[in-house]
Amino acid sequence: MSESSQPQLPRVAIVGRPNVGKSTLLNRMCGSRVSIVEPTAGVTRDRIAVPARILRGDPEHWVEVIDTGGVGVVDRDDLGPHVEEQIRAALAGADLVLFMVDVRESITPLDKEVAARLRGFKIPVFLVVNKVEGEKLEWGVDDFLRLGVGEQHFPISAQNGGGLTDLFEAIAERLPQSAFHGKPVAEPAMKLAVIGRRNAGKSTLINQLAREERMIVSEIEGTTRDAVDVIFERDGKRFVAIDTAGVRKKSRMEDAIEFFSDARAMRSIRRADVVVLLFDVTRKFSAIEKKLARYVIDHHKPVILAANKWDLAEGFEPEDFRKYIDAELPGISYAPIAFLSGKRGDGVDELLALAQELFDQGRQRISTGELNRVLEKALQARSPSSSGYRARVKYATQAETSPPTFVVFVNDKKLFGKDYIRYLTNRLREEFEFKEIPIRLVIKSKTDAPDPSHKPSNR
Repeated sequence: MSESSQPQLPRVAIVGRPNVGKSTLLNRMCGSRVSIVEPTAGVTRDRIAVPARILRGDPEHWVEVIDTGGVGVVDRDDLGPHVEEQIRAALAGADLVLFMVDVRESITPLDKEVAARLRGFKIPVFLVVNKVEGEKLEWGVDDFLRLGVGEQHFPISAQNGGGLTDLFEAIAERLPQSAFHGKPVAEPAMKLAVIGRRNAGKSTLINQLAREERMIVSEIEGTTRDAVDVIFERDGKRFVAIDTAGVRKKSRMEDAIEFFSDARAMRSIRRADVVVLLFDVTRKFSAIEKKLARYVIDHHKPVILAANKWDLAEGFEPEDFRKYIDAELPGISYAPIAFLSGKRGDGVDELLALAQELFDQGRQRISTGELNRVLEKALQARSPSSSGYRARVKYATQAETSPPTFVVFVNDKKLFGKDYIRYLTNRLREEFEFKEIPIRLVIKSKTDAPDPSHKPSNR
């Protein structure tokens, strides 16, 4: 079955007022910390959708779980209407709804508001009463039946995992068995992380890639708080775009949410195949862009320097901007630049095609013979010899891809300083198709090489 013909996973949306434990339940269902969990109302704003295996067996039972912002959320950025729109979109595409409440706080006016919205729904709704830890709290579960919503009700503890097996089994029984097809989808063709400072246009770009309004877009800085995976398809290939929270200086972080958001942005770089460092061309580079560029370099990630809002850069030429970037972001001159307007959609498809090119470059393998030939030629052209002690390359091999990693065994690695390693790296980039991606060169002395005649002891 091709990727384009993969069946749609059944969608389970989690809804409820703020701070009832929706993100904790999502993390439990998918088995990892996808959503930020923090005791502040309104942490989750965007729709977060991830595949989750709720039951093993034949077939395995996989669903797409959608975490939504709290109904009725009012936060300091006044984004309540945007959150509400994302909730409506999530419900419109759901096959089953988990209406979540908090047993510790009894029924609230917002619980009643959510119940009123769900009462006329034609799709199945389960009432999930969370934070039921201990026999004393179990007595409060039946109070929520007065809301009059939910085919079935389930007391659970999303934090501790209590009651989840019963809930998952009921979800599997309620959804048609034809919806389950074992492992949901093939691995994505590429994971693309979009990073940058606040208000650079990251969420707008993600929406253009997904061709739908998946992320909240606002002129208020810091709208996105979490690192959100958005799955989309192009030409039968499945991609994951990771929208990250805008990075800011640590001295300006206002609360724990921003601290976790910053950490998630860095984690997104590490797990991405290609990184898009997005910046607003109408603003000068700051320490934030330099910090992100250094992090990308240190983790050897292919990166596109994406100049957003190019339609507003009157009087500038691409060549001028290349010079500016090289001066401001040293060490990343190999990275290509993409000029785009996320708001208008200009250059977005070209950006994705360029990302695919970088991804393909990073997966190349070079034959050992060809690699050694190029290195020997480079050594002859420029040798790091000193005081009659000549440097020699004994043997080289490619150890890994993504990033391309080459291990070079030499007679004395002390002769190979940083400048010479940079020279060899550039020669490899020129000779092979690595012109726009980072490569790693690991220098080892001949004494570091394993002795092929040595046999390990059986003791």
